[in-house]
Amino acid sequence: MLYGKNVVLGVTGGIAAYKSCEIVSRLVKLGANVDVVMTQHAEEFVTPLTFETLSRNAVVRGMFEERKEFDVRHVSLAKKADVLLVAPATANAIAKFAQGIADDMLSTTWLATKCVRVVAPAMNTAMYEDEATAENLALLRERGVIVIEPASGRLACGDFGKGKMAEPYEIVERITEILQPVRDFEGKTVLVTSGATEEYIDGVRVITNHSSGKMGCAIARAAANRGATVVLVHGKMSVPVPENVAKAVAVATTEDMLNAVLAEVPASDVIVMAAAPADYKLKTPFTSKIKSPTLTLEFCKNPDIAKAVGEIKGDRKLVIFSAETDDLIKNAKAKLAAKHADIAVANDVTVKGAGFDVDTNVATILTADGSRKDFGIMPKSELADIILTAVTESYGA
Repeated sequence: MLYGKNVVLGVTGGIAAYKSCEIVSRLVKLGANVDVVMTQHAEEFVTPLTFETLSRNAVVRGMFEERKEFDVRHVSLAKKADVLLVAPATANAIAKFAQGIADDMLSTTWLATKCVRVVAPAMNTAMYEDEATAENLALLRERGVIVIEPASGRLACGDFGKGKMAEPYEIVERITEILQPVRDFEGKTVLVTSGATEEYIDGVRVITNHSSGKMGCAIARAAANRGATVVLVHGKMSVPVPENVAKAVAVATTEDMLNAVLAEVPASDVIVMAAAPADYKLKTPFTSKIKSPTLTLEFCKNPDIAKAVGEIKGDRKLVIFSAETDDLIKNAKAKLAAKHADIAVANDVTVKGAGFDVDTNVATILTADGSRKDFGIMPKSELADIILTAVTESYGA
């Protein structure tokens, strides 16, 4: 499945443009988000409304079309994309890409992107076999562009030969191979905690923290993409539960999370503690709304969920997070040992680009065998895969 993956599909002006509708449909059914960029000539074959209906996103057309929000569109699309696919790719488009010509939205997006780029050529046989086209495709391949070879058959012009765009299912299979990580968690159950717990003060007030659940959800999504059966135990989150998790258990308090986690541990192979459970709770919560002009509250310590899991985990792999404001490595190493964890993901929440409710993180991964790897700022989705790879490596340790 391709949940959380972004595909930018460029559609150029060839008769095979109608097949691109099926490409969009198949990608969306697999869970991908698809943004379609159409050239002016492509609109002569298929209407933008068709692609908007299938993708549920507005089609990107001209460089200077009026928009209600501001961004440099070709740059924002380039940054958003996990893969840029051009299908059909005409001889004209291929020539532009090879020679660095940027005179429309699609060609400027092509130049701006750093993601994987894929072209599916579609044209008359003579055009495909022309020396210029062959040289342009060879140049693109040298630059790392993936070329999905066209098929041989009867062409729209009536000729018979090579030049038919590959079938939509073949193109989607290739995109899936590119976007789908190695399914190295097949047969494993991964338990992930995410979000913030809440401790009641009175009938309307709670104590909580700024955890958004973004990191936990990124790990859950990545583990499912890698073949795992994922159980997500979550508190309050600002993001939705990933569509590809097998089971989601919503909890409120830290004690609720503890009970839910302990119930799932026996069936789990890997436990990733990415939630931010409240460390303290009110010793005696008020049942009604407090209206006193002054207030003194007495708190007591909540149970340590990660430690409780570490004490019963057996051969299961336990990953903990250590969000700190000072003495990052020292504190993370102490937690790694005290909680009997296999991996600790340490991050200084005061560092720009790390911390709560942002889409990026800066982390150091420590393992029980003493290894340490430092990672700079990166999307949480990317860090999620790095953490899961560290888990797979720990099996061979």
